[in-house]
Amino acid sequence: MVKAKKGTSETLHVKSTVPLHIRIYHHRWFYLMFLPVFISIVVFAYLPMIGIVYAFTEYSPFTKPIYIGMENFKTLFESPAFWRAFRNTLQISFLNLLLSMVFSVGLALLIDEVKAVRFRKVTQTVVYIPHFISWVVVASIFTMFLSPKNGIVNQVITFFGGDPIYFLANEKWWRPVFYVINRWKETGWGTIIFIAALAGVDQEMHEAARIDGAGRLQRIWYITLPAIAGTILVVFILNLAKILNLFDSVWVLQNSMVIGVSDVIQTFVYRLGITSADYGLSTAAGLFKSVVSVILVTIANKASKKINGEEVL
Repeated sequence: MVKAKKGTSETLHVKSTVPLHIRIYHHRWFYLMFLPVFISIVVFAYLPMIGIVYAFTEYSPFTKPIYIGMENFKTLFESPAFWRAFRNTLQISFLNLLLSMVFSVGLALLIDEVKAVRFRKVTQTVVYIPHFISWVVVASIFTMFLSPKNGIVNQVITFFGGDPIYFLANEKWWRPVFYVINRWKETGWGTIIFIAALAGVDQEMHEAARIDGAGRLQRIWYITLPAIAGTILVVFILNLAKILNLFDSVWVLQNSMVIGVSDVIQTFVYRLGITSADYGLSTAAGLFKSVVSVILVTIANKASKKINGEEVL
């Protein structure tokens, strides 16, 4: 064992003495494959960060930016509409994230219990398909289904003697409908990582537990879930980084009747920047959102270290 470690360290030392340009040339094809990804990250993720300076200016495309310090943030924090959007974002995002984890893990467990290989593959394909449908198309489909005039849902309600409900224009019903639509579209896609994790669960432990008389639910609770707990935590933290990035799904289902419960930071920023052309204030709101996202991810990462003994990021 000592010799192996010594040899390994010597090999690493020899590799480190090779000039950098030779190592780059040796692995040139890997760098070439990585180049498109690197360019796209720089162009679409890092270069736009230069625009952060507009959060501290009164900006217009037709005039020179005027530095105004923290005035945009002061105006933002004094706006009731901003805090309403911030509160709605946290409420909708957190509940949607929890529902996503519960339904994705639950569906993955159900699919894992299917023994017929062909039926299992068909099931996976069917539940994945909604993810690839555009949010515009999804919104159109559910708008027809939930229409108060000829939607199939309201036809069932009126058949049993109830009054038609305009679900997407009712503040009481908008969020429940939003969660249902999101779970229909994204649950199948969210199961991919968990199904892969379930493939690595030790089946001998299940056999031993079955011999000892453990039922299916007991084996899932005491063997399967602990085995994929690390994966669940990693996925949760990675999704937490995107928790404030609500736009497409909300925008296509939003209308003026439910703005009080559906307005989120991204739609608030869109109205400021695109509709009202207040670019400085909208940049300040976007920067505030990014800072909150970093804080949430950092907290979750530290919590992971407390729970599992190691950080995810």
